[in-house]
Amino acid sequence: MAEPGSGLPSGLAVPTFLPWLTGLGAGMVFLSFLQKLLYPYFWSDLWYLLKMVRCGLWTTGKHGQKGELVTVLDKFLIQAKKRPQKPFIIYEGDIYTYEDVDRRSNKVAHVLLNHSPLKRGDTVALLMSNEPDFVHVWFGLAKLGCVVAFLNSNVRSVSLLHCIRSCEPRVLVVGAGFLETIEDILPRLPEGISIWAMKDSVPQGIISLKEKLSTASDCHVPRSHHAISNTKTPYLYIFTSGTTGLPKAAMICHLAAMKSSTGLWAFGCTPDDIIYITLPLYHSAASLVGIGGCIELGATCVLRKKFSASQFWNDCRKYNVTVFQYIGELCRYLCKQPKREGEKDHRVRLAIGNGARSDVWREFLDRFGNIKMCEFYGATEGNINFMNHTGKIGSVGRATFFHKLFFTFHLIKYDFQKDEPIRDEQGWCSDVKKGEPGLLISQVNEKNPFFGYAGNKKQTEKKLLCDVFKKGDVYFNTGDLMVQDQEDFLYFWDRIGDTFRWKGENVATTEVGAIIGMLDFIQEANVYGVVVPGYEGKAGMASITLKPNMSLDLEKVYEQVVKFLPAYARPQFLRMQLLKIFED
Repeated sequence: MAEPGSGLPSGLAVPTFLPWLTGLGAGMVFLSFLQKLLYPYFWSDLWYLLKMVRCGLWTTGKHGQKGELVTVLDKFLIQAKKRPQKPFIIYEGDIYTYEDVDRRSNKVAHVLLNHSPLKRGDTVALLMSNEPDFVHVWFGLAKLGCVVAFLNSNVRSVSLLHCIRSCEPRVLVVGAGFLETIEDILPRLPEGISIWAMKDSVPQGIISLKEKLSTASDCHVPRSHHAISNTKTPYLYIFTSGTTGLPKAAMICHLAAMKSSTGLWAFGCTPDDIIYITLPLYHSAASLVGIGGCIELGATCVLRKKFSASQFWNDCRKYNVTVFQYIGELCRYLCKQPKREGEKDHRVRLAIGNGARSDVWREFLDRFGNIKMCEFYGATEGNINFMNHTGKIGSVGRATFFHKLFFTFHLIKYDFQKDEPIRDEQGWCSDVKKGEPGLLISQVNEKNPFFGYAGNKKQTEKKLLCDVFKKGDVYFNTGDLMVQDQEDFLYFWDRIGDTFRWKGENVATTEVGAIIGMLDFIQEANVYGVVVPGYEGKAGMASITLKPNMSLDLEKVYEQVVKFLPAYARPQFLRMQLLKIFED
């Protein structure tokens, strides 16, 4: 019987589990409140961990009926078979389907297989701008099992010659717009290099690849030419200044390329997305993350020869772009454009890249709408990366417990005067406190190797720190100073060494100083980066000392830097130093 005044009909009893359910519900509400209060990013961190695990399984496992190791090229061939008529590349209004790119790259492979000395494992240097043929040649060479070295299309003369020599190519493939650049260094090129150009009419000593492609076969290239037995074998060489000296050819193995290709997926891209790539393909962001990411998804990319701030949003609307890649400078350029009506009238939902300053980030979102900024960190040759999966403004990622399951890294104390890590009396390094800038280092091991630079053992060894916390340990020195806050978010602080970053490129101060020092009236030239308010990175300052009884010839200085240096490496400021003579 129900108790009088209970409100229940006579004969019904209160279920014994109701108080338990009520208590359980209250407990869950309390735990949810506690989790949001103490661990607000728990679920996003966990979701990120699950994606990391899935990426690891994708990139390290064997696939296919025969259990072969799968590469980025294999993924492309799978997509070409699965969705042959889907647009892969859109360039200047022209559409190149997955099948089109497959067939064109087959032609490249057959031409070089039949008319060049190339064999599996050889290196081929590629000097081309952003265009479909960059991808056609890249994939065609990959189908022959060749290692492709992406040359920076901005470098000239001495620097370009250095890059070519360092990767020791048997063949050099040149875009139509770079024949003059190559002709300038032709007499100084190492003997035995076969030069091919994507142009019908070519000078003597250079072979026309374009002419031979017109009659080449586009039939399938046997997989035996490019099948691999080890994912840690070389796939590409991508040049980077790192933190010191002339450009160095960072070795990118198949495993690293596969990991990079999952980046777009990890940030939430899908096969239906249209990705806008304006960054140069010779950099890892556009080639490995951008092109490789589209292949992983089976998505479409809109490729542009060069970034244009004035045409950016017009292109996004014209091609229904949903995702674009950026560097910090790109976002700043867009924010500096005159305001127009309908700036939020677009379909862009994600922006993926690195280097966006907090103030530019906020301004960009306020002005152009609800676009999720997906910031990440990773050096081309490095063995560690971070992804800002929460959208925290200004951060490059989070250093959580989950992240440390995959990467062993530290932020260590650094002596800014001596320009080296601080070691105690026993010779060991130590971690900085949260909120303090420290040098980011990442442990080198079987899981996270460092492969170094082609033909440059000295610089490879220079990037490693040994006996850091104990005898025998080895860490990769990123050359970047970072700060970790109380919530474990990481922020870029500064770069060490003799390089600085300007217009999205690394500038080697020793290289610029040597070029200026070649002038007969210069006794000494020291180059360094200086902060310019409102600009990303640092601008170049050349501090020069004249030889006794010599005068400064500004016209010759200008001619020298324009002839030998890419635009981003040319100093923006000139500082005169007086030569002091001390007597006893």
